[in-house]
Amino acid sequence: MNAVARIVAESADAPSSKAVDTRFTVPGMRCAGCIAKIERGLSKIEGVDAARVNFSAKRVAVRHNPALDDEALVGELRKLGFEAQPVLANPLAHDDKEARQLLRALAVAGFGMMNIMLLSVSVWSGAGGVTRDLFHWLSALIALPVVAYSGRPFFSSALMALRYRRTNMDVPISIGVLLATALSIYETLVGGEHAYFDGAVMLLFFLLAGRALDATMRNRTRDGIGALLGRMGRSASVIQPDGSTRRFEVEDIRPGMMMIVAAGEALAADGAVERGVGSIDNSMLTGESVPEPVSAGSVVHAGAVNLFEPLHVRVTAVQDDTAIAEIARLMDEAGQSRSRYVRIADRASRLYAPAVHTLAALAFVGWMIAGAGWHQSLVIAIAVLIITCPCAMGLAVPAAQVVASNALIKHGLLVKDGSALERLAEVDVAIFDKTGTLTLGEPRADVNGLSETHSSIALGLAQTSRHPISRGITKSLVAEGVAPAVLDNVREAPGSGITGECAGVPVFLGRPLGASAGMEVELRIGNESERITLSDPLRADVNVTIGKLREYNIEATILSGDSSLAVAKVANELGLKAKGSVDPQDKLAAIERMKSEGALPLMVGDGLNDGPALAAAHASIAPGTASDASQQAADAVFIGEKMMPVALAVRVARATMRIVRQNFAFAIGYNVLAVPLALAGLVTPLIAAVAMSLSSLVVVANSLRLARSTR
Repeated sequence: MNAVARIVAESADAPSSKAVDTRFTVPGMRCAGCIAKIERGLSKIEGVDAARVNFSAKRVAVRHNPALDDEALVGELRKLGFEAQPVLANPLAHDDKEARQLLRALAVAGFGMMNIMLLSVSVWSGAGGVTRDLFHWLSALIALPVVAYSGRPFFSSALMALRYRRTNMDVPISIGVLLATALSIYETLVGGEHAYFDGAVMLLFFLLAGRALDATMRNRTRDGIGALLGRMGRSASVIQPDGSTRRFEVEDIRPGMMMIVAAGEALAADGAVERGVGSIDNSMLTGESVPEPVSAGSVVHAGAVNLFEPLHVRVTAVQDDTAIAEIARLMDEAGQSRSRYVRIADRASRLYAPAVHTLAALAFVGWMIAGAGWHQSLVIAIAVLIITCPCAMGLAVPAAQVVASNALIKHGLLVKDGSALERLAEVDVAIFDKTGTLTLGEPRADVNGLSETHSSIALGLAQTSRHPISRGITKSLVAEGVAPAVLDNVREAPGSGITGECAGVPVFLGRPLGASAGMEVELRIGNESERITLSDPLRADVNVTIGKLREYNIEATILSGDSSLAVAKVANELGLKAKGSVDPQDKLAAIERMKSEGALPLMVGDGLNDGPALAAAHASIAPGTASDASQQAADAVFIGEKMMPVALAVRVARATMRIVRQNFAFAIGYNVLAVPLALAGLVTPLIAAVAMSLSSLVVVANSLRLARSTR
């Protein structure tokens, strides 16, 4: 089956368009094993087409038959051992309730740990008899309420799993903590020499520290998006049918309304300028600090700040439909992926609970047979339970992906899927479209030769049209500080040009009468005539970006549907191999051919015709100006006029995979070393708690190094 036929077949097999998508928040997800359990469990339910977990947001998106309601899906998640609730309000909003609860529990555990450790130091220093017993009782009075309060996140999760005859990583953690606490109470009651309140509370403290840090990391990206959304205007002045103006809150603004945006005001919705000439600060969306000139016909977005004269803007999109909201949605959907490394963590986490319970039981039985007695055998079993927690393994992939994605968004690149980082790290050839990708896709006019009068008339004509060429002329003239002439009887003839009158003199801007070379328009004022040349400029940093890709041993080439002559000109300027006049099927066939030869291509394109190629490539990136279909097909989207995010994505992706491999190596090495020591009785519950918790913190700290990878 050829590539085109395969895509058609896959489309035919796609779920019915009648299916609906519902998202649920699932705060009890703790590791890669939870991801696999939820996705596999929900996918087996009749009426569910697909289930995808977003680990960083603690959410799961379910595509299902409308007959299967939210309550039924919540019940199925509960049977899997997870409490859940549907996300009914703004899907981009989030509540940091979990993080606050973890921080409170962490503070209580930290307070208890410090005080118990102070008492334990005296016991370790040789205190005996009545003094030792008193310190054990004081430790018990502190530890019992601390364990009861700070252990709730683990105990409730474990109870939920056991209620439905399932296990998760919180089950052995809870057993270890409770056994250590119970054994310590017994030792205190009988006046024993050792108690392990310090180990139980320290275990909770370090586990909570790891989870609180994980929650903070997960919220960081979402908080950044929230801050971005917060820059949108919260209200706008809207012109009423009777000509009066009224202030509307953003929730009440509707498409089709006419907003008046005053100087210094942020736009509350997306729209098109209908009257006014000025500049806007669009840095929150594009990353460009240089003000962007706008005039009639210019598209403006919510969050942009009008810098000068008032603008009349016709609303085209509001709230969740705005460009900023779409960016937030892309980031929100960049969930935990089914990459090779995640599958490894899945298998390890699925084996964890039965393996650790078996090891602990074998340790207890083995030491009993060896004559150690039930007390020592139980202490060793508890140490095995505690030290074998796979937190480090579970955090190895998501911690790195979250940090890397957060670092990239600060540089204008939105990663939609964590597995894209793995694929981006592997690419060895880059394929670029030309128009809108290597170039800005916006015609720019050479207006330096125009007189002041001619420039003013040209702007007066161009600003009345939404044609890309007219908008290019408008943008170039506004950037030069030109003021539009006052014209009468302005009319646009589609495909021909714009006519009007200036002080009674006929004027025209449009297609030249004779043959023209390249992209030109003719400006006629009475009997005078001159031509304005336009070009589609390359992105300013294309050469530097191509050079960086070569440093990473990635060869670039151009495949474009533009004319071979136009493509060859750009290719010669960049020193690249190129092929023009390529249709979508040819692009797709070229990518499939590269893959069959062992290459791992990266496709960078923006047009609707690039969609199949973006989907078929090993990894893909689209600019923020790309069509909706291309942005949906791509693994990542870069915003702004700079191309460097493409090269940066490859560098950060490779750094991410190095960190992930280091995390796995550390997690495996830790277990290879720690488990035999615990089984041999060389580790106390206290040391086990410290070792296990520190292993998770090491993985998180190692992942945080990725925050520096974009510098």
